[in-house]
Amino acid sequence: MSAGSRTRAFLIASVLLVSGNAAHGAGTPVGTVIENTASISFDLAGSTTTVQTNTTSLTVVERVDVIVTLQSGQVLVAANDTDRALLFTLTNSGNGSESFTLSIDNTDASDDFDPVASGSGIYFDTDGSGDFTVGDQEYVAGTNDPVLAADQAIDVFLVNNIPGTVANGDVGRSRIVAISNTGTGAPGTVIAGGGDGGVDAVTGPTGGDSDATGEYIVSDVQLTATKSQVVNDQFGGNQPVPGATVTYTITVEVTGAGTATASAVSDAIPEFTSFVPGSIRLNASPLTDAAGDDAGEYDAGSAPTVVVRLGDLTAADGVQTVEFQVTID
Repeated sequence: MSAGSRTRAFLIASVLLVSGNAAHGAGTPVGTVIENTASISFDLAGSTTTVQTNTTSLTVVERVDVIVTLQSGQVLVAANDTDRALLFTLTNSGNGSESFTLSIDNTDASDDFDPVASGSGIYFDTDGSGDFTVGDQEYVAGTNDPVLAADQAIDVFLVNNIPGTVANGDVGRSRIVAISNTGTGAPGTVIAGGGDGGVDAVTGPTGGDSDATGEYIVSDVQLTATKSQVVNDQFGGNQPVPGATVTYTITVEVTGAGTATASAVSDAIPEFTSFVPGSIRLNASPLTDAAGDDAGEYDAGSAPTVVVRLGDLTAADGVQTVEFQVTID
């Protein structure tokens, strides 16, 4: 093999190696043994002789990392509401199995009221519905701490009651904290023997703990919004291939006695898609893309966005339905 061929082969191997590593968010599994032996060849008395070095060996230690992310938007509540839930996702972003202790903190000095935990305040989304239901399992610290494999994630609710003394517009915050039972510390902290199989563990960028905060806002009007999507490809199917059309539908409904003043839907065009001109609909009626001539517009600026102004809404207005389309680039 020529020097140029060897160089090309090395570069190809390097690219494949990097691509393979990128496919695994948690990295190389804990306990993996990495060995390496070099060889040196030389000519001796007209014959090629090869000598091998000693083999170096290391065992991959455990990286302790966790990420908590808020999935809920701001939750509208009323005085004396019970069992109002905020949804979070807990992800083991390390490379080994981890168990986590969870806790709830409702004492945010910057908000207007402190929500009151219902039971322990923490429940697993047992049925995977994304909505808090009677069958969702309550979390009890030290009894059913979640155990997650590398890259595994679970959904968790913070469930709170709303005090009767709140006023319209008040905001209350609720925070979930997840701590690795293997240990925590500044990134790079070594936990001797703390990893899977007794190997050492090292805290990653999160230090082995993470938290996220959700918000409740007191409102005399309750508004629910739901978004769905339908894919239609150019071959008559429903596969999300380049060139396929995605129809987004947003439904908005007001309940309760109040008025949702100056209501508007604002939806950013997703990356890797392009807006379909003339596709905006409100309650099945077409709207133009231009601003100012009706309730809808397409803002083609630096962050392309569809905006539909619904105006002042009450429960009597019923469900409002906004649609628009994009194509996959």
